[in-house]
Amino acid sequence: MPAIINTELGNIVIDNNVIANIAGISAMESYGIVGMASKNATDGIFELLKFENLSKGIKVNTENNEINIELHVILEYGVKISVVGENIIERVKFNIENLTGLNIDNIEVLVEGIRLK
Repeated sequence: MPAIINTELGNIVIDNNVIANIAGISAMESYGIVGMASKNATDGIFELLKFENLSKGIKVNTENNEINIELHVILEYGVKISVVGENIIERVKFNIENLTGLNIDNIEVLVEGIRLK
């Protein structure tokens, strides 16, 4: 269900894919993240997504203009996972709230893998 902003002149509808793209680009700006992950249904293996497909590793649920986001990420080896996760959450929350005017209810960062250089 898309997010809807009511104004005097009409409604603004923001699709969940737009929110997912903003979240993906915002997450990729964080230090220590290699990329978004997508689960291969046949093998059950996570694969690294290219920049054009970032939204496939993100699930957005919008209800009553409250947004819940689930990010599946792959991190770089040697970074502190908790710190990178907090940075991703802060950056995604800040960018989505500033660009859309909507409030974020919950952001989950699920680390699906670590990539060695």
